[in-house]
Amino acid sequence: FMFYIAEEVREDMAKLGFRKLTEMVGRTDKLIPTRPKDHWKARGLDLSKLLVMQKPLYKTDLYRTKAQNHELEKQIDNRLIEIAKPALDRQEPVFIRLPVRNTDRTVGAMLSGEVAKRYGDDGLPHDTIRIEMTGNAGQSFGCFLAKGITLALTGQANDYCGKGLSGGKLIVRTPPNAGYRAEDNILIGNTCLYGATSGEAYFNGRAGERFAVRNSGVHAVVEGTGDHGCEYMTGGRVVVLGSIGRNFAAGMSGGIAYLWDPDKICEDYINTELVDIEPLVDEKDIDELLHMITRHKEYTGSRRAAEILADWKNQIGNFRKIIPGEYKRALAALEDEAQKELEMVDESKIQVGVRHG
Repeated sequence: FMFYIAEEVREDMAKLGFRKLTEMVGRTDKLIPTRPKDHWKARGLDLSKLLVMQKPLYKTDLYRTKAQNHELEKQIDNRLIEIAKPALDRQEPVFIRLPVRNTDRTVGAMLSGEVAKRYGDDGLPHDTIRIEMTGNAGQSFGCFLAKGITLALTGQANDYCGKGLSGGKLIVRTPPNAGYRAEDNILIGNTCLYGATSGEAYFNGRAGERFAVRNSGVHAVVEGTGDHGCEYMTGGRVVVLGSIGRNFAAGMSGGIAYLWDPDKICEDYINTELVDIEPLVDEKDIDELLHMITRHKEYTGSRRAAEILADWKNQIGNFRKIIPGEYKRALAALEDEAQKELEMVDESKIQVGVRHG
């Protein structure tokens, strides 16, 4: 498909008199504006001042002609990789404790790359590399974190925390000496767990907007979200121990979200186009939720999780299960199929037993 596109592009370029894509950059003289005459907004448009051949300032080029220095040698992951060599080379458990600053971005990505080079998608055994950090982390903290790495931060994290999480365990805690309630304050930024595929995440505080967008497999607990939470989610589990923003679950086609809703107001904020809102009655759901909240308390010391667990029998009624209708039907079909297979196996055992008798 891409070869066909490339061939068609070459043909169009030839018609315009170009041999290379770089020759086309800035050639506004080749653009011919079309003005739809049947729309009142377009009739008066004059694009002549936009379509002017520009000369670059400061004698620079209009396209990339020299390599950019990303200063990767200054990335904190270099230290993580060096200290984690016993784990990377021999799968020996290591523990790392380091401070972090908001200029440290994509912490854990290069380390995860080293894990992937050696062990592929299988990664390392859980908790082989344990990292404890303190401070305020920069963007994309824990992004693409590989299986076998546990990355914990006491402090705060910026946008895209846990982006593309790939089997690792990510923990962000509010500092124990903070003079505010964790569940009422923002702990991580916007678009956290974007495109995450697997692993676990626990956030002892609120997230910004678009939490767990396109999550396809991560199990996560957070204590509140902004607008558009779980947007386009296709798998995994998300527990929200706090309020949500508007348009929750928009385009959500898979996975399950459990919302703690003691005030019974979550329905006002959920986009119900694809999802159903249900009470928590199934024992499997209750056990799954209990397990996730217990882990959240264990890893983060969450006060809210502790309060809910202390009153668990009463609190079950305050949870709502958010599940896409088609996903629910697919799960039911898979369960029926598995049950039929079990029945067939049992029947074959009975027949074998009768024959032997």
